[in-house]
Amino acid sequence: MNINKIIKSLDFSEHQYFWRRSLIILIFFIAAILFTYINTVIQMVGLWSVSDTYAHGFIVPFISLWLIWRIRKEWMVFEPEKSWVALILMLGAALVWLAGDLVAINAITQLTLVSMIILCVPAVLGWPVTKKMTFPLLFLYFSVPVGDFMLPTMMEWTADFTVFALKHTGIPVYREGLQFVIPSGNWSVVEACSGIRYLIASVTVGCLFAYINYRSYLKRLIFIIVSVVVPLIANWLRAYLIVLIGHYSGNELATGVDHLIYGWLFFGLVIILMLFIGARWDDEPIVLIKSSILYKEKKLTNSNKYNKKFFLLIFFIILAPHLLVNWIASRNNELPVELENIIAVKPWKKLENSPSDWIPGFQHAAAETSMGFENEMGVKVGLHISYYRQQNYKSKLVTSSNTLVSNANKNWSQIFHKTQKVIIQNEIFEVNSSVLRPKRTIGSEEEKNLHIWNFYWVNGKLIANDVNAKVQGALGQILGNGDDGAIIAVYVPYSISDSLTNDLELTDKILQNFMVKNKNAIIFTIKKTQEKK
Repeated sequence: MNINKIIKSLDFSEHQYFWRRSLIILIFFIAAILFTYINTVIQMVGLWSVSDTYAHGFIVPFISLWLIWRIRKEWMVFEPEKSWVALILMLGAALVWLAGDLVAINAITQLTLVSMIILCVPAVLGWPVTKKMTFPLLFLYFSVPVGDFMLPTMMEWTADFTVFALKHTGIPVYREGLQFVIPSGNWSVVEACSGIRYLIASVTVGCLFAYINYRSYLKRLIFIIVSVVVPLIANWLRAYLIVLIGHYSGNELATGVDHLIYGWLFFGLVIILMLFIGARWDDEPIVLIKSSILYKEKKLTNSNKYNKKFFLLIFFIILAPHLLVNWIASRNNELPVELENIIAVKPWKKLENSPSDWIPGFQHAAAETSMGFENEMGVKVGLHISYYRQQNYKSKLVTSSNTLVSNANKNWSQIFHKTQKVIIQNEIFEVNSSVLRPKRTIGSEEEKNLHIWNFYWVNGKLIANDVNAKVQGALGQILGNGDDGAIIAVYVPYSISDSLTNDLELTDKILQNFMVKNKNAIIFTIKKTQEKK
């Protein structure tokens, strides 16, 4: 494909030269961004390839280009001009990309990559042109595979509605977390039931439909809101109907392949109905005046000429983050990690084995260890440490895939979670408090819940919040402290009673006592591991 021939075919009238030159420059810098940030591009394309939720990313750039071409007579009337403001914004996006890459956050690096591509347009063509292209350019953000952060909330909403609807249908239901039991069997809300793929698809289609079919901003806003609300409610109804069909069919229908078929058929019908109703309020298209007439109405001066300094600054902004990343990486040590032994503090003594067979789903750690402790009263506490070094997009400390237990876990299910403040050695800090229940026969002697406190050690601090941990991780690298970090989980097995509140009050005291005595020993061990490079 000859790009120059395509550009020549455009009707740019007397300032054809300036437009041809500007578009060639724009294409050149966009290509430079894509080449320089090729790893980020590969990550995006990889997610498009393996996930049905984000497969639409393949066509989003082509839709944006088509939308821009569709309105070419609206932006062709303006004279291309450089923008220093856009250049400054590109620098800001590049710095955000750098921060995101240091802590290996895909969403940040991918969003800033798209932002830099978008900002190239006003930097090279000017803000008047960009204003006409606002929606087509912003539509590119739909190519970014983000949305997994909504999974826990959407799964919770789906479970809430399903249980609510079942109760009002007259079907008795017992719920624990995302799992619930009805007379015909056990059900669980998994990631596929969250409705995230339906929501993203609906919003993408809804925004495109609203832009093309409506001129009124109010109509567009209303239809976009509808495209958000409808898939949420539709998914809740779908989940409820699947359980209902399974219940009355003796679990012969609405499971396995039937489950997926009902999902896509139901969603497809809902979207078609939504678009059909929305089409009834279409606005009449605007008749565009011929570009040749518009050109005559404006004196084109090409007052804002490009210069070499401007181009060099763009190149610097594109390349600078990678130079910094390589410099920081060169200072990191790649020696293997060996966790130091923890010396327990009385009245706690170290056991030969952990008090439970539970292992947290902390993935791709550089090193990890599990151990058990016991006090003079026979109370047992478990400790697990996953240590991370030389973090990357596969192996990283803070990620949504690092969970106490996955939905696919056949042995444990999470029934409680909250963040709470605790006092350890006269210091207040936060911990993530969770309760796991074994998926074994109820009433067995071995059945015990686990009350877990988990938190991060990063940049010399104990942190519970994911965002704070990411920030501290980035600061640690910038300050030359390396990217070492650890996830720490301490837990107490306890017999199940009728009152979860009373159980947690007791186990909180046990965990607090253990941490008061052994906090320094745990941190000392981690610091010694960090120093062994």
